[in-house]
Amino acid sequence: MSREERRVLAGTLVGTTIEWYDFFIYAQAAGVVLGPLFLAPVAKENPGLSQVIAFATIGISFLFRPLGAIVAGHLGDRLGRKKMLVFTLIMMGLSTSLIGVLPTYAQVGALAPLLLILLRVLQGFSAGGEWGGAALMSVEHAPKARRGYFGAYPHIGVPIGMILATFTLWILTTVMGPAFVQWGWRLPFLFSIVLIAVGYLIRRAVEESPVFLALQERRKESSAPLGQLFRHNWKEVVLTAVIFIANNAAGYLLIAYFATYAVKNLKMDQPTVLLATTLASFGWLIFTLWGGVVSDRLGRIRTFQIGYAFLALWAVPMWFLIDTRNIVWYFVALFVMTFGLGLSYGPQSALYAEMFPAKVRYSGVSIGYALGAILGGAFAPMIAEMLMNQFRMSWTIGAYIAIAAVISLVGVSLVKETKGVDLHVAEAHEEYVREHPGAAR
Repeated sequence: MSREERRVLAGTLVGTTIEWYDFFIYAQAAGVVLGPLFLAPVAKENPGLSQVIAFATIGISFLFRPLGAIVAGHLGDRLGRKKMLVFTLIMMGLSTSLIGVLPTYAQVGALAPLLLILLRVLQGFSAGGEWGGAALMSVEHAPKARRGYFGAYPHIGVPIGMILATFTLWILTTVMGPAFVQWGWRLPFLFSIVLIAVGYLIRRAVEESPVFLALQERRKESSAPLGQLFRHNWKEVVLTAVIFIANNAAGYLLIAYFATYAVKNLKMDQPTVLLATTLASFGWLIFTLWGGVVSDRLGRIRTFQIGYAFLALWAVPMWFLIDTRNIVWYFVALFVMTFGLGLSYGPQSALYAEMFPAKVRYSGVSIGYALGAILGGAFAPMIAEMLMNQFRMSWTIGAYIAIAAVISLVGVSLVKETKGVDLHVAEAHEEYVREHPGAAR
């Protein structure tokens, strides 16, 4: 591996880790403190409804991901991957840090939740453009035979970000006790300032994608890649969205719901639950990286299929382990689930990059990813809470995830294997489709 390749992997990994730390800190806080602090009247009269609304604020930001994906994707296809990576990192970090200094409902009334939602919108906008840039920087710098492995690096930034976020909350809740709910919850948001500086310096040192540079050299006049995307590649956009639904839904239950359910519904010890969730997230990291490696051998589609089949089978039984109220079985349930999460996440960057021609690739993967996030994870914690309120049976949440896994399994099965497609010319995809008439187009 060359020095530049190592620098690219470090840049995509560190930047994505920081951005998702920011995102996950909010998701964790939504289940613990944000309802009582920013929705005080509702929390006092109806705590269950307050929790549903708090989880809904997670989903609100997802609605603005497509806008971020459109803007960052369009500019990324015109101006380069590197500039968009730096821009989205700074925007995410600033919006996260500002949440740490927001006044609560007790201080400014209804203005508090409005400001919170505004910053969530900015987080969603930046997250919508972040993934596509990081994924393409890693895959487009990769040797053809190792795209799955390289493409897994921005993805393992997701579980690492979750580990950092959950571990930070575990330390603070353990050390601070009741003071965490009063003011300590602000600290993990403010910590983001330091992480932004580190990520900015690393990403600034990364060279522009060689595929984008080659595309610039060939381009004689300005084109309209976004318009071309929707004219010629809308089917790929739809398929990428469908493929992501189940992984994102299950992932956001791991991020935002399981710990809240264990503490509030099962009355388990909060610091212990957070620690177990943190440790289980290491499985997500390990299996995501492994999933990228496996896809370089078995192919992207087969790796996805194994992951989603496993997730569909495990989604319901895991809840019976969680409901034992035993912290060991809680950990086992989550850790085993990460096997399916990893295999259906590690190959994603490579698969998506190989599905689009170079000149619309940033826009295509970003918009498809953002739409899949809306359909999958945006309101998954809220849906889970509503299912519990309605049926009082946790396995119904598992059934919801199993159905989503089947949908995504069907979606990925409609795509012909893409491993080995030439990424370095915009016409490579068109040539691939001509050679494979059954491929999605």
